Amino acid sequence: MMDDTGLRMMELAGKGYCCSQIMVLLALDEMGRENPDLVRAAGGLCDGMGDCSGPCGVFSGAALVLGLFGGKGTDMEEKNDVLVLMLESLRDAFVEATSAFGGTSCGEILDGECGQPNMARCGSLLSDIYGRVREILVENDFDPAEGGDL
Repeated sequence: MMDDTGLRMMELAGKGYCCSQIMVLLALDEMGRENPDLVRAAGGLCDGMGDCSGPCGVFSGAALVLGLFGGKGTDMEEKNDVLVLMLESLRDAFVEATSAFGGTSCGEILDGECGQPNMARCGSLLSDIYGRVREILVENDFDPAEGGDL
């Protein structure tokens, strides 16, 4: 049985969003926010950054989400010191989650068939990594429902 997050992921994929955008949209949904500019910017990470050989959008989108919480956003802010550690935890989780696919690039995960999320392959990866992102945030005293200042 699919949970609400899984249903939302399928809905977003059906609307034409790529994995990096879905990851960002899930985080924005949880915060009760909208940010079309950020969602459009996340589109630049689609399809392995455009050539299928770059990093999977699940990974790059998840890194964006962690940056929403720990990154510098204004002249008066400083990057949170734990951001580097959160990104390291994300990388480790992503490498482990994609080991069965033979690599971390969009092309490796989708056997060269980039273009749109393949929910058979990408769905569980999206769900698992989004769950891990939430865990990483909580472990570092961030509330996924609160977010940073936008």
